[in-house]
Amino acid sequence: MVSDSDHDVVVVGGGPAGCSTGVFAARYGLDTVVFDRGRSSIQRCAFLENYLGFPGGIDIETFYALMHDHAEEAGCSILDDVVESVERDGDGFVVTPQDGDPVTARWVVAATRYDGEYLRPLDGDAMFVTRDHAGEESERFDRDYANADGSTPVDGLFVAAPYGETGYQASMAAGRGARVGITLVEAVRRARGYPESVANHYDWMRPEAELDEGWRDPDRWREWFDDHLPDDHGLDDDRLDTLRERDVERRLDTYLTEAEVERRKERAHERLLDHVDDERILAAAREIEAERASSD
Repeated sequence: MVSDSDHDVVVVGGGPAGCSTGVFAARYGLDTVVFDRGRSSIQRCAFLENYLGFPGGIDIETFYALMHDHAEEAGCSILDDVVESVERDGDGFVVTPQDGDPVTARWVVAATRYDGEYLRPLDGDAMFVTRDHAGEESERFDRDYANADGSTPVDGLFVAAPYGETGYQASMAAGRGARVGITLVEAVRRARGYPESVANHYDWMRPEAELDEGWRDPDRWREWFDDHLPDDHGLDDDRLDTLRERDVERRLDTYLTEAEVERRKERAHERLLDHVDDERILAAAREIEAERASSD
């Protein structure tokens, strides 16, 4: 936790954008809650055939279960509730759901495509535009309210809702969520005291074999960190030491041994099987056994 709030991050919307944001936030160690109930656009899809990684396509029920399983595996809590309002509470927010108790959070991510009315208490009419459709005027959330990286004029509020001409594609929504997730983590790092020059964030694992002897030494990373600090960073020695050690540890943890890669690969395959129909697994096993028997 980085504040006195109930949670670090609340994500409103558990579709591809919201879950993607949640994964990046939770993997960084942020206490992240995803509220998901309502009109998710992905649930209006009959069958998903253009999401990379599923050559035969994927049914929506399984895809949704995979998304939520991934988010929970990363550390998110997923709550089946509709958010009715988000209001300012000091430096953070009070998030009031329809059924459960209100919760507080330091950061909020709006990842709902359709209705932004729950955000109105934060910036009023500035967040909405009026449109004319078939002679009738109506209000909707302003799709240009957020910046390209998801940040908004409201400190601590981010928008991951997939808008634009291709925003209705699931892969685009997930990409939008990832971009906002990185933006959020970088904002957290700045709030923790990391100067802009070292606040950047990435989330990818690399083979330990890529490390040469010099970069295996934590002192080399400490030197790198210090070399990128601005002269006017304003951090006292104790805080600087804490931030430096956290950053060095994080960077070294992104390098995996061959054995660890194999362990993670095995577990990843097992987790995928959790979402495959048992009869299909048994049928595939019988086919494999038959092929082995015929080749002996």
